[in-house]
Amino acid sequence: MASFMEAVQQPLFPMSSTMGALALALVVIVLVHVAMNAFGRRRLPPSPASLPVIGHLHLLRPPVHRTFHELAARLGPLMHVRLGSTHCVVASSADVAAELIRSHEAKISERPLTAVARQFAYDSAGFAFAPYSPHWRFMKRLCMSELLGPRTVEQLRPVRRAGLVSLLGSVLQAAPKAVDLTRELIRMSNTSIIRMAASTVPGSVTEEAQELVKVVAELVGAFNADDYIALCRGWDLQGLRRRAADVHRRFDALLEEMIKHKEEARAAKKKELEVDGAGGGGSGKDLLDILLDKAEDGAAEVKLSRDNIKAFIIDVVTAGSDTSAAMVEWMLAELMNHPEALRKVRDEIDGVVGRDRIAGEADLPSLPYLQAAYKETLRLRPAAPIAHRQSTEEIHIRGYRVPAQTSVFINVWSIGRDPAYWDEPLEFRPERFLAGGGSEGLEPRGQHFQFMPFGSGRRGCPGMGLALQSVPAVVAALVQCFDWECSTGGRMEIDMEEGDGLVCARKHPLLLHAHPRLTPFPPLL
Repeated sequence: MASFMEAVQQPLFPMSSTMGALALALVVIVLVHVAMNAFGRRRLPPSPASLPVIGHLHLLRPPVHRTFHELAARLGPLMHVRLGSTHCVVASSADVAAELIRSHEAKISERPLTAVARQFAYDSAGFAFAPYSPHWRFMKRLCMSELLGPRTVEQLRPVRRAGLVSLLGSVLQAAPKAVDLTRELIRMSNTSIIRMAASTVPGSVTEEAQELVKVVAELVGAFNADDYIALCRGWDLQGLRRRAADVHRRFDALLEEMIKHKEEARAAKKKELEVDGAGGGGSGKDLLDILLDKAEDGAAEVKLSRDNIKAFIIDVVTAGSDTSAAMVEWMLAELMNHPEALRKVRDEIDGVVGRDRIAGEADLPSLPYLQAAYKETLRLRPAAPIAHRQSTEEIHIRGYRVPAQTSVFINVWSIGRDPAYWDEPLEFRPERFLAGGGSEGLEPRGQHFQFMPFGSGRRGCPGMGLALQSVPAVVAALVQCFDWECSTGGRMEIDMEEGDGLVCARKHPLLLHAHPRLTPFPPLL
């Protein structure tokens, strides 16, 4: 009996001392690995509690910039979030943004290329999502000097004026009935930017392009699980890549039509000049002309392919259309919600421009209060509320570690409301930008990190100069030509709820009654 009891108390699989030592070593290795991971996590910026697989995706609610703002109030101006498998850091103060851009610009010069954006960028052949490279640097210089430079913006002013005239005509025809100003502004903006890109395209092409631009913006701005959750990659569970492929195919065919139409017009003009013996001038060129000139230039630093040209046109018309329309709408809504500011803008326009012609871009230098109101709108309602970058190398900032391939979000919306830099930050007060105001002389061009609605550094918006010209000119004409009231009648405040998407626009259409205030109404042409 004793021998039986001794037997059952022996281990079923006896372990030698060597095996025991190996097991102990394995346990030590695992513990060290866990400790090192824990230490590494402690070196990341502060982070809220996460869930397996999805990370912090469950915390995000549209609009995302507001969610980040609320989290930053608890965690601080630099925080770490994990969106599925993607590590991200969020900068929510001017000081942190300045340190990132000034000290680490070279390490955050990339923009993440999502699965959908990759299709419309022709595999990074464009500009907006191209990696930092000789091609990107060439396109950046080309943008700033020619494509979207001051001379081209000035040359294409008649195209924008024609779009404004069409808008005013539509509003005048509808008055005094309610007009969907959101729809009219998007139509004007899309038509203008497409005509600036390719001025000679047929009207049918312009209309189809408008529809496609809207869909592209929706697809690029949509959340795609493929981009963030490793388990979902390659499955296209939401069908976004399939939809994007179809839209890309249609857009590509349209771009081919635009380019061929332009090539035929250029060949005919060249032949005409040869017959007449006249020299070829550089005036009257649209963006497509400039791109084709560079593609045909054998001495160019970088050879532009057809895909480069098509991707850039998509970049410009997608980024430039809805953003301009949204900013006009935000600015007009803010002015209507602040009658005293609206009165000051209108009085200034009446005093400078008069009542027998319609205000235009040339009048802007003489309208400081209008421009101050635009700056205040940009501060409170930036069209792109989050500047998105990606780290290419490990960064050390404020005692924290940001690994390579981390998404870097700069919350421009939150920075514009930082009480450390702005007195009464939630109030709409254009006076802050005028002489004697706390922000006198502050410009939205990216040099002041507390006020960078167009971003800053290498990846700052190249269309900033165009936006600073076109948006306030449209608002000036709308305020000068019409008295506006809500479609529901009476003095009611316009709701300022934000929609969700790539561009921060108002959530609900702006339905207003327009009453002409100039008698007789100035000629539109």
